[in-house]
Amino acid sequence: MKTPQPVNGGNIQHSLERGADKATVAAHGAIDSAVDVTGPALDHLVANAHETVDRVGSAASSAAGAVGVKGDQINDGSKRVIERAGVYVRENPVTSLGIAVAAGYVLSRLLSR
Repeated sequence: MKTPQPVNGGNIQHSLERGADKATVAAHGAIDSAVDVTGPALDHLVANAHETVDRVGSAASSAAGAVGVKGDQINDGSKRVIERAGVYVRENPVTSLGIAVAAGYVLSRLLSR
């Protein structure tokens, strides 16, 4: 058995569907218009973003290289200091022991407060 349909039910449904279709077409048109207007600006923004990322990446690479060079220089310098200290300790063992005891005493006094 068929359910009874309102007399104008088909017309209302058709009108609603047609209205929804028109709204959809209008929304797509508005989106397309917005893309047409903002497209060049958006392209320019994207290009600038890429350039900025490239510059930051280049700067980071340069900084990493400089840090690496400075790290090597510090490492070399610390090796020279350790070598000199070793030579001094071998040449002056009693003085080195006195310096070590004095430094230990000063540190213990500073850290006990």
